[in-house]
Parts: sequence; structure tokens; C-alpha cells
Amino acid sequence: MTQTNQMDAFRSMPVGRAVLKNAVPAMAAMLMVLVYNLADTFFIGQTHNDILVAAVSLATPVFLIFMAVGTVFGIGGTSVISRALGEGRRDYARQVCSFCMWSCVGVGIVLSVLFLLFMDPILALVGASADTWEPTKTYLTIVALCGPFVLIANCYNNVIRTEGESTKAMMGQVIGNLTNVVLDPIMILTFDWGIAGAAIATVIGNVVGAGYYILYFLRGRSTLSVHPRDFRAGDGVCSGVLSIGIPASLGSLLMSLSQIVVNSRMAGYGDMALAGIGVAMKVTMITGMLCIGFGQGVQPLLGYCVGAGLRDRFQKVMRFSLWSALALSVVMTAACYLLTGQIVSAFLIEAEAYDYAVRFVYILLTTSVLFGVFYVFSNALQAMGAATEALVVNLSRQGIIYIPALFLLEAVMGADGLVWAQPVADVLSTLLVVGLYTRSARRLAAGTEQTMKLREETA
Repeated sequence: MTQTNQMDAFRSMPVGRAVLKNAVPAMAAMLMVLVYNLADTFFIGQTHNDILVAAVSLATPVFLIFMAVGTVFGIGGTSVISRALGEGRRDYARQVCSFCMWSCVGVGIVLSVLFLLFMDPILALVGASADTWEPTKTYLTIVALCGPFVLIANCYNNVIRTEGESTKAMMGQVIGNLTNVVLDPIMILTFDWGIAGAAIATVIGNVVGAGYYILYFLRGRSTLSVHPRDFRAGDGVCSGVLSIGIPASLGSLLMSLSQIVVNSRMAGYGDMALAGIGVAMKVTMITGMLCIGFGQGVQPLLGYCVGAGLRDRFQKVMRFSLWSALALSVVMTAACYLLTGQIVSAFLIEAEAYDYAVRFVYILLTTSVLFGVFYVFSNALQAMGAATEALVVNLSRQGIIYIPALFLLEAVMGADGLVWAQPVADVLSTLLVVGLYTRSARRLAAGTEQTMKLREETA
């Protein structure tokens, strides 16, 4: 399908088909991210050393900071580019795309250097114990080497969707993550490299994924560009990307930071409790990742409708997306609940760690049915260019609401309180995003009507 036909599909394809065409590949890509996140923990678990599982639990949220920064340029770039394409500004869209690429390279190098320089303070901050210190340090030292590639991979699995190329966006993640999953058992178990093998597989997987996206642009099959000659930061390019990207990434960044806080506090209850919460979060991630993918897949379609002034189509896309996302959340939550024991036993062998994990999973699943609705509304705010509202939502869910709740509920309920903080944050942040979306949608509708009147007067 040509790029023109892809844009026509955004405008005229039946709503249900258009949503699923964009959302299903995005969900498949996030499913691969999920498999990628589970793979290290699963194969490390096959060493029958739950201390190493605890070390991976400590390292994962720190490494996810790289992915969160990639989201700044991925989600921000997607929002600006999709609206620019809807307005017919193709040259501007090319400039935004190139800006995202070279920003990922520069920022990724800086982050890698900072991680290596401040590794010991980071380990102390996350709560590494005497037993988990060295394996956690080994993992983070190795994965820090692929910083720019992590940012590029996480940026362009979003940006390419703005052209309607959801399948190609998915393939980059699938190829990179599949590489990691295939290499994990070889390097961890066959070569007996343990946690270092898991880190090396992660590095190679991210390099392969980023390489796929770079080749996609170099082959000239895209209307967008990553060529340095198209790089431009002025004329609203940088500010447009960052004004949407930073609020969007704050959700991921605060998720990483809040997990670091949880791990640090949970470490006080022992390494088995730490291993338990790490696995419990991964089980809940099964629903969360699919819902994130659904929301991200819908965003370019919504953004195009905003840029093209297709108000009725925007509303139809929202209605279909909300009902579909809710159904997805309910089904996945039920599946995770019924299979909790089997999933946890695949990662942990110590009875104490297993008991912690199962209990924590049941707590976290109490509100996972809200994930789909939350992420559709959140991505709709980004698609509308509602930067302030998106910032408030992302600050609240993983920061303003969640982190204080961690300390308050721990004081009352101990280790279980650290886990109950997430369901509390889920409920309050969902109510918040619905309210902010309603206000932003009314403002957008009023602006659209005013624009149409001006066009009629000048016609």
C-alpha cells in the first residue's frame, strides 16, 4: 500500500477496521516487549537462584529509564508528525522525524556515560543488598552500553505508525525482542554466563531493533526522513516534540522511579519479598503492556483526525476504542487471575518468594480492568496536543498520587501497603484522566467550530 493510500485509510476506512489495523500491530509489538521483559527473569529463574531474580528486579526499572527517554521523542514526534500529515505539511513532518533520530543519538550517549559514572550511587539508591549488589551492577554496566540504540528503537516503533505503517513499526520490535529471547537461554544457560548473559542478549536485541528502523528510512520507503540534512530544531519542532513527549514519558519515567522506590522499600522485608514483587509486577504487566499498545496504536489515527478537522470521525474512533480497550482489560485480567499460580511458579522456586508473589499479584489485579480505558484517554490527550493535561495525568498516576501512597500505606499495612498503593493510584488517575479529557474535548470542539466559521467567511 502506498503512503497516500495509508493516509486515505486514516480518513475514510471504516472506524472499527481503522482502529484495529493500527492497534493490533501496536499491541503485538508491546506483546514482544512483554516477552522481552519476561525472558530475562524467566531464564534467570532457570538457574534456580532467586537472588539473581531479585537482582534482575532491581535492575529492570533502572534500565527502563532509557526506554522512557526514548518515549519522549517517540510519543512527542508521533503527535506532531501525525497532526502535520493531517494538515498536509510533509516537509515539516520530515524535519520532526530527523530531529527525533539525532536527539536519540545525542541524549542516549549522555545517559550511558552518566549511568557508568554513577553506577555505585544508583545501586545504593535502588536498595541493592550485599547479595544482590554485584549481579545488579554487572547487568546495568553491560546494558548501559546500548543507550542510543534503546532510545532509537523505542522512538521509531511509535513514529513509523504516523504513516499508517503499523506492521513495519511492529516488526522492528518483534525482530529486536525475538533476538533477545533467542539469545537469552543460549547465553544464560548454555554458555553459563548467568546475569551477564542476560545483559549481553539485551544489548544485541536493542542494536538489532534500532538497526531495522534505520534501514527502513535509508531504503527510501518512507515519506519521512532521518537524514541529517533534514534535521531542524527551530520553528516549533523541538518545543512541539518535547511539550507532548515529556508529559508522555513522565508516566514511563515515574513508573521506573516508583518501581525503584518500591524495590528499595521492599528490600527491607528481605530478598524473597523483593523477588516476589518483581515477579508480581511482571504478571500485571501482561495486561498493562497490551493496553499500552492499544492506546499507542490508536493515537496516530486520533491525531490525524485532529489535524484534518474530522470531529465526527474522532468521536467515533474514541467510542470504539474505549469499548474495545475495556473488553481487552477484562479478558486479560481474568486470564492472569486464573493462571497466577502457574505463571509465578515459572519464575520462582523458593516457597517464601512464591507466596509473596501470588499475594502481591492478587492485589495488583484488583484494578487492572481500568488499564485499557486509562491508556485510550491518555493517548487521546496527546493526540489532541493537550500538553498540560497530559503532563498532569502522567505526573499523577506514577508520581503525585502513587509515591505518597507508597509511604502512607506501608506505614499502615507494611509490605502489602507498598503493593496496594498501585490500585489506589489506578482508580484516582482514571477519574482524573476522564475529567481532563472531557474538558479538552470540549475546548477542541469549540476551536474546530470557530475554524470552520472563519473558513466559510473567507470562502
